[in-house]
Amino acid sequence: MAAEMPKLPEIIPVFPLTGSLLLPGNLLPLNIFEPRYRNMVADALEGDGHIGMIQPFVPRQDNWLEDEAAQENPDIYPVGCLGRIEDSERQPDGRYLIVLRGVSRFRVHEELARPRGYRRVRVDYAEFPRDFDELNVFLNPTQMMKALRAFGDKHELEFDYDLLASVPGISLLNGLSVALPFRPAEKQALLEAADPAVREELLLALMGMGIEPLSADEYYSPPILN
Repeated sequence: MAAEMPKLPEIIPVFPLTGSLLLPGNLLPLNIFEPRYRNMVADALEGDGHIGMIQPFVPRQDNWLEDEAAQENPDIYPVGCLGRIEDSERQPDGRYLIVLRGVSRFRVHEELARPRGYRRVRVDYAEFPRDFDELNVFLNPTQMMKALRAFGDKHELEFDYDLLASVPGISLLNGLSVALPFRPAEKQALLEAADPAVREELLLALMGMGIEPLSADEYYSPPILN
């Protein structure tokens, strides 16, 4: 039986970050530099602790104090993932180190005013009722492990295969979707996959394709955390 959908906030702050991917149940560590996003974290910590992760359409660097373009508001994809702050630590220089846990994907309906500088949107979760039960989905990891070995050999990437083989299939699927160096549009496709089976099919296809090295402003790579 699917988990009952909890009541989630209709208006949420969003953090647009190129190449980032947050999926239900997964953990995403973030280092928050830019002043308006520091405001976002401070407000979230005083409130319900929710922040939405979403990608801008055009790959770009953001969340950097020295980036003059950071004050712009690029167009964003219509689908992101709500996260809940699991851990936070404010640094002496004002930065925040936080860890988000994915809760549910959402669809953006409109963008709202920005009284504290960061972006806020009105969303709904109706398209993604199974997200709350996703970590209970059983997936056989055999095909993913086979594809990962071929992917690692082809691109000279090292993985701890013994450790990954012990990870539940759904956690392996979401962890690889987050951590492997796919392009932002491919990450978005993994996020928007209708269900884990479709995401696995897409992940296997992407691992079987060639990849090109990504520049620093195209790719954000968090570690795999579960």
